[in-house]
Amino acid sequence: MLKAAIETLRPRQWIKNLVIFAGIIFDGQLTQTGPLLRVSAAVFIFCLVSGMTYTINDLMDREHDRLHPVKQNRPIASGRLSVPQAIFLIVLLALISLPAAFYLSPWFGLVCIGYTILMLLYSKWLKQIKIVDVMVLALGFVLRVLAGTLVIKVNYLSPWLFVLTTLLALFLGFGKRYSELKLLDSQAGSFRKVLKGYSLPLLTQYLQVILAAILITYSLYTFSAHPDGTNYTMMLTIPFVFYGIFHYLDILQSGTMAASPEEVILSDRPLQVTVILWAASVMVILYLIY
Repeated sequence: MLKAAIETLRPRQWIKNLVIFAGIIFDGQLTQTGPLLRVSAAVFIFCLVSGMTYTINDLMDREHDRLHPVKQNRPIASGRLSVPQAIFLIVLLALISLPAAFYLSPWFGLVCIGYTILMLLYSKWLKQIKIVDVMVLALGFVLRVLAGTLVIKVNYLSPWLFVLTTLLALFLGFGKRYSELKLLDSQAGSFRKVLKGYSLPLLTQYLQVILAAILITYSLYTFSAHPDGTNYTMMLTIPFVFYGIFHYLDILQSGTMAASPEEVILSDRPLQVTVILWAASVMVILYLIY
C-alpha cells in the first residue's frame, strides 16, 4: 500500500516544482542560506500539495483511466490503492501541507489553497474545455513561480520571467495534447473528451505560434535581465534555449514520449545536457559577472 501511495503522488512529476527556485535564482539570492532554506521548504510543501491534487485527480478519473493503455496501471485505477485509502491519503496530505504552508508564509499558504482549488476545478470541469484545459495547467506553473517569490524578500525580478513561464507551460501543454492524439489516434476522445476538439494540424499551428513567442520573449528578456539594464551578457544563453525548444519539438514529431514532459526531461540526454549548460551559464552570469 505504501508503494502504491507514493506512486499515486507522482514523485517523478515533482520536477515541475523546481520552477519555484526561479525567483531566488534570478534575484541573486541563491547563495544566501536563509532565503535558500525557505524556498527549499516551499518546494517540499508544494510537492505535498501537488501530490494531493494528483491523488484527487486519479480518484475522480479512475473509471476513464481504466480505459487508457497507460493510465490503467495507475494505483487507483488498477485497484492497488483502494478508494478509502486514497481518501485517507488526501486528508493526511492536506493536514500536513496546508498548515505548513501558512506557517512558512500566509501568502504562500493562500497560493497553495488557490492552486488546490484550481486543480479541483480542473479535474471536475475545466479539463473538458478546449484551450482552457492547457491554460489552467500554464497558470499552475505561474503560481509555482509566484510561490517562490512570496516566501522571501525579492529585490528585483523581471516580469518577463512570468511571461516566459506561461508560454513555456503552454508549449508543453499543447505538446502533450499533440502526443496524446498521436498515441491514442481515433480513440483519443474515448479516453479524454477534450481531445475531440483538437486535431494534429490545429495543435501544430498552436505550437508554431507559441514557439515563436517563446524565442522572441526570451531574447527580449535577456536585454533587461540586469537590474540597471546596462549588461547584456545574458544574451549568451539564447542558443541553449533555441536548441532546447527545437529539440523538444523534434521529440514531439518523432514519438509519443512528450505526452509526459517530465519523462522527456528525465530520460532524454541531449535535453538534459542543454538544460545543465543553460543553467550553468545563467549561474555564472548572474553570480560571477553581474
